[in-house]
Amino acid sequence: MKKLNIALLAGGNSSEREVSLQSAAQVADSLDREKYNVYMIDVQGTSWTYRDVIGEQYLVDKNDFSLVLPSGKIALDYALVMIHGTPGEDGRTQGYLEMMEIPFSSSGVVSTVLTFDKLACKRAVQFAGLTVAKEVMIRKGEKVDPDKLAAELGLPLFIKPNASGSSCGVTKITSSRQIPAAVEAALAESDAVMAEQYIEGREMGCGIVVTREKEYLLPVTEIIPKKEFFDYEAKYTPGMSEEITPAEIEPDILAELNRMTLTAYRACGCRGIVRIDFIVNPEGVPYFIEINSIPGMSAGSIVPKQAASAGIPLGELFDIVIGDTYFERK
Repeated sequence: MKKLNIALLAGGNSSEREVSLQSAAQVADSLDREKYNVYMIDVQGTSWTYRDVIGEQYLVDKNDFSLVLPSGKIALDYALVMIHGTPGEDGRTQGYLEMMEIPFSSSGVVSTVLTFDKLACKRAVQFAGLTVAKEVMIRKGEKVDPDKLAAELGLPLFIKPNASGSSCGVTKITSSRQIPAAVEAALAESDAVMAEQYIEGREMGCGIVVTREKEYLLPVTEIIPKKEFFDYEAKYTPGMSEEITPAEIEPDILAELNRMTLTAYRACGCRGIVRIDFIVNPEGVPYFIEINSIPGMSAGSIVPKQAASAGIPLGELFDIVIGDTYFERK
């Protein structure tokens, strides 16, 4: 394979911007520079900017996905999408790349639109046979009866944006009095809010990559937050959660998590590296939570630790994805 000019797309417009930049920095460090020329592209709205080693900035020409540098024009061969939230996980970036026929690392536009919408994703995996928690949807402008909602779903319950990531705007509710403020906070992240039944149990993160030749089911991670749940602070603040990889679970539960992970991946048409989260209740039944179509890759993120546990360096993991998705579209 020729040495590829890779556009490492990072940043984005959401509350996950800083996490995205941290993920991209670690991915950039892991990539083999004998195989790839790596151009970190900061995506903010319609401005896609490359900054060179001396700080000079150059805009990506989105008419042909290229950079014009003092050394000449660079045709970007491949997009490694590392944007968490919008526009990386909601299909917008993928829509552009698909129209331009640029090979890229993530799930396609249809899959990312589906997995970013929590309700639509739950319905897709539920149709495929997975167990999910009960929910009630609240649209912007709708009135909410806190007591009725609490009675329907029970307490505690979760209020979460229907389209967001990194637990931004998520609140664990223990009293119906908390619901109005929690709905307002969630609506700051998304136009629709999901009120969801609380499932007591152990949280499991399951990393997966499926290529045309092989299924890579990474070791499962048990996530034990030191707060009430695995919120933004617990995810990204050192010491705020304990993550055990591989998880200390019974073989039959591990087998079921692997089966459900692969089922959800295929049901939603995923591609590339994905993390799928579950809650395993005290009876050993896994409940699907969500699909992260572009999971974190920072130093504290789960998937890089899972890959390391499996004996796969992060750079090698991306070699697998790039090799599979580049040739798929060429």
